[in-house]
Amino acid sequence: MLGLLDMRDVATPYELKRVAQMSTSNIWSVPHTQLYSECARLAREGLLIEHQEQGGRRRKSYRLTDRGRELLYEWREEPTGDLYELRDASTLKLFFGGPPARIAASQVDAHRRQLEVYERMRASLADAPRGQLLALESGIGHERESVRFWSTVLERERQP
Repeated sequence: MLGLLDMRDVATPYELKRVAQMSTSNIWSVPHTQLYSECARLAREGLLIEHQEQGGRRRKSYRLTDRGRELLYEWREEPTGDLYELRDASTLKLFFGGPPARIAASQVDAHRRQLEVYERMRASLADAPRGQLLALESGIGHERESVRFWSTVLERERQP
C-alpha cells in the first residue's frame, strides 16, 4: 500500500486497485476488499493521512505521512531472502489427482493470454522506472515458464 501511494501521491482504495492491476499484480496480488481495510489500518497506525469527502459518495482518499514514507524507504532498502508464496489451484488439483490434460489445456491458454498482457505492458512502459520494468520481466518469465510447463504436461498426456 505504501509503495502504491508513493507512486500516486493521493488515491482512494479503488484507484489503488487500478494502479495495482497495471503495476504490481504480476508479483503481488491483493484482494480489492483488503485495500480498504489495509488503508484504514495504516491510517490508524499513523502511516497514512485519511481524507473523506464531505459530500457526494464521501469517498476516502489517502496519502503517505512522513513516517509512512520513511518506513517505506527503510523497507525498500532492506534485502530479503524470502521466497514468494505459491498458491496455484491448478497445480494443487494436479497434485490431488485432477485430470492432467484438461487442467494443462486450460492453463496453457490462460498463461498465454497473461503473457500477451505483460508483453503489451512492457512495450507501452518503455520509459518506466528500472525496478518496475525488472518486476514486469519477472512476471513475463513466470508466464513463459508456466506456458512451457503446462505445454509439456499436455504433450505427455496426449502421447499413447
